[in-house]
Amino acid sequence: MRTYLSCIGLALATLCLTACGGGKKGFGATSSGRAYEVLVVVDLGLWERPAGRALNDVLKSDVPGLPQAESSFYVMYTSPSNFDGALKIVRNIVMVDIQNIYTQPKLKYAKDMYATPQMILTIQAPDEASFQQFVTDNKQTIIDFFTRAEMNRQIAVLQQNHNKNVFAQVKNMFGCDVWVPSDLTSSKVGKDFFWASNNAGTGEQNFVIYSFPYRDKNTFTKEFFVHVRDSVMKANIPGARQGMYMETNALLSDVRPFSLKGEYVLEMRGLWRVKGDQMGGPYVTQMRLDRVNQRIIVAEVFVYSPDRMKRNLMRQIEASLYTLRLPDDNGQNTQIPIEGTTTNNEKENGRD
Repeated sequence: MRTYLSCIGLALATLCLTACGGGKKGFGATSSGRAYEVLVVVDLGLWERPAGRALNDVLKSDVPGLPQAESSFYVMYTSPSNFDGALKIVRNIVMVDIQNIYTQPKLKYAKDMYATPQMILTIQAPDEASFQQFVTDNKQTIIDFFTRAEMNRQIAVLQQNHNKNVFAQVKNMFGCDVWVPSDLTSSKVGKDFFWASNNAGTGEQNFVIYSFPYRDKNTFTKEFFVHVRDSVMKANIPGARQGMYMETNALLSDVRPFSLKGEYVLEMRGLWRVKGDQMGGPYVTQMRLDRVNQRIIVAEVFVYSPDRMKRNLMRQIEASLYTLRLPDDNGQNTQIPIEGTTTNNEKENGRD
């Protein structure tokens, strides 16, 4: 018996996951399921008890920075006895493994075990009480694991099919590489500023990149971040009438620092609005230091889609932010490290 539920959110965590090795890959099988869909393999009785409810609550967390509540994943569940055939090729799987042979809770993962692309996260614990506490404490790690896996799939799509005109324009203006969806064909150029949009009647997606000189460490604060963003957007993204322009809803925006391939990134995520108008929506902005040119590079994506849910729209375009390469970035790997930080496990399994 399988039951379809609703689902999750996005953030960063630092717990290292242990990579599983040695499994046979899916004999050429292509994984099934929608983006951001997760199958939980769990004893059906356990699923209804506190341990299962704790995992369910994690997988129902709201995505941060959206104007309405939206869960991060579509969630299905099935019993281990029914986990065969078509279910084994679902793209994202959580295996619940509670046995008294374990001394402590642990996360393990396997890639492309039964199909490609596929990520399987196994949560081990000696008993239900420790499992419940563990998944609650490591909520963001579990969420980020599958969110990053899905973004890496989108990055792979962008690698094969991105807007080459935008790529060339950004390269010419900023010396940076970036992949954005091919349908972002409308663009605007300003002083150290570039904006591309699909200009869609519904589901509008936008990418912005701009730069300014680096001054000091106070550059990397929320207050300065909001000040710069509002100044740049006011100058470059006006509204329909005079006096209207895009601005940041600072009260509904949060910042977080994180490390991406060893480089410091400050991210701001929240809501934008047009002053004097009813327009608004979600955005994600990332600020990075270009050491070669001693400047700050800011890349942002935002969505305007008042008549649609916005989770998938935002996550699809957000993947573009992780493809940005600064002038001193000579790395060849465009994928986001699945654990959030580079670990010995990644190195052992041939990933950068």
